[in-house]
Amino acid sequence: MGETTFRNRRAVSIENELVRVTVLVEGGHIAEICHKATGVNPMWTPQWPSLEPSEFDAAKHGETFGAHAESKLLAGVAGHNLCMDIFGGTSEDEAKAGLTPHGEGSIVPYRVRVEGGELIAEAVFPQAQLGFERRIRLEGAVAVIRETVTNLLAVDKPTAWTQHVSLSAPFVAPGETEFRVSATRSKVYEADFAGEYGPYQPGAEFDWPMVPLKNGGTMDMRPYPKSERSGGFTAHLMDPGREQAYFLAWSPASKVLCGYVWKRSDFPWLGMWEENRNRDIAPWNKREITRGMEFGVSPMPESRREQLERGRMFGEACYRWIPAKGSVTVEYCAFVTAADAIPEEASWSGGGNLMLR
Repeated sequence: MGETTFRNRRAVSIENELVRVTVLVEGGHIAEICHKATGVNPMWTPQWPSLEPSEFDAAKHGETFGAHAESKLLAGVAGHNLCMDIFGGTSEDEAKAGLTPHGEGSIVPYRVRVEGGELIAEAVFPQAQLGFERRIRLEGAVAVIRETVTNLLAVDKPTAWTQHVSLSAPFVAPGETEFRVSATRSKVYEADFAGEYGPYQPGAEFDWPMVPLKNGGTMDMRPYPKSERSGGFTAHLMDPGREQAYFLAWSPASKVLCGYVWKRSDFPWLGMWEENRNRDIAPWNKREITRGMEFGVSPMPESRREQLERGRMFGEACYRWIPAKGSVTVEYCAFVTAADAIPEEASWSGGGNLMLR
């Protein structure tokens, strides 16, 4: 346990006999939740090179990572990144002020260490004036994750707070990988998110898992699409009748199951982002196969103004308040384990007590 490297990036790992979790120092990304028996890490590892955010130079690295608003984030992105305190793009004024999409949580340096059996990552987001701490401990195949956000301002702060968990190939395979989510009412992103190769009807409301299509009919979202190229974003309200929410993902090729379980009251929304060899600009270059399972306090990736003006969707709030000079703490778990089939439900009662049914 301790300091290491991951794709030539500074990192810190914690492990037991079943799993290894690796966190990047710059950006704080959970880059690896590895099932040690098979060597499978379901977390997104982009095919392009990985770069420390502090080393990104648009003039120097634009050819590799593109020359657009997301380039700095994408240069260092991996696995599970934190979106705070916006989820989505910036306003024009925020961009001029230096704010990047999804906020500072994915690009600032963290102080990462292993102490008392826990991996601890701490950072301050100077533009948002927030303090952040994440603690990870392992209990069997379960990584227990505890986060505390502190408002450094003397005013109540409306914020976005999303766990941008992205899975990728080879764990994610078109037409093969299966997903389960404790979702109810759902909505397709209002704009045409993926253009020609986006199959979903923009703005359509539906009940999970049958999403309306542009050309008529519906499609089951539980299997990853088998199309050669596709993309899209859908927002899903977690079941109000359940105390806990979850997502599960299973690879039939490796027989590995991964997932997250959290309190529904902490994160009532899950966004599903699909990028299946669709985007042709750098650094994507029509190569990435990913599925984002993005649970948080907001349904749609959008600017802060848009988020606040949306206010509520399906009766649920689209942001969370952090009280003046106050803190908010949440706890959730991630896991990776062997499975011969995908369960339909998951729950977690603390510690390593994970129930799959």
